[in-house]
Amino acid sequence: MPISVNGVEITDADVEQELAHHATAPNPVKAAAEALVLRQVLLQATQQAGLIAHNANEEDAVIDRLIEQEVTAPTPTEEECRRYYDTHAARFRSGDLAAASHILFQVTDKTPLDALRQKAQEVLRQVLDDPATFEQCARDYSNCSSGDLGGNLGQLSRGQAVPEFERALFALQAGETARHLVETRFGLHIVRVEQKVEGVQLPFELVQENIARFLTGYAKQKATRQYLEILLGQMDIRGIELSEGWS
Repeated sequence: MPISVNGVEITDADVEQELAHHATAPNPVKAAAEALVLRQVLLQATQQAGLIAHNANEEDAVIDRLIEQEVTAPTPTEEECRRYYDTHAARFRSGDLAAASHILFQVTDKTPLDALRQKAQEVLRQVLDDPATFEQCARDYSNCSSGDLGGNLGQLSRGQAVPEFERALFALQAGETARHLVETRFGLHIVRVEQKVEGVQLPFELVQENIARFLTGYAKQKATRQYLEILLGQMDIRGIELSEGWS
């Protein structure tokens, strides 16, 4: 049975085109199909709300206007901001530096993901068992130009790497290799810290505004998801069983 939303079909060609954006998902094909279903649900909701996209280039802007119109989020109080600051103190440091190395297993739209993950796990086990092999493994396997340097990325400060990589990096001690693969939009990483320089804790007053923006954004994301779940319940969706939380 073809996938459809209120009779509007999502073709195999549509899914194939979307696939590259979900290469690191456990099931890329299902993730791509679900993303297209959600987009079609939103596009139909924009029409019901009288917000019309006159061409494909206007669709994203019209969806954004729908979300802005239908979804609201409360402004966090100072108490909520301070609570977040106290429970995530490590995020509000200035001057933290880490001399980092990694081995990147790059994911592309034609990458056999299971085979890539298996190989990455094999190399991870090797460097954990024998840390002295890290540099040679980086030269042999890494899809990053840093592989020519044994995986050396130089010194990184907070904010210079994608969030998933940064969280893993600054959680490690000097000389330590992450015991699990780190997944980012670039692929699968084996991450090691060579050296660390600790920074200083920033005062709450200096970061309160940033925390408030973050908490507002998080609340907006949660409210948006709830709104999407309501829309999904109103649509006639066929040909796909949505993952838990979307059904």
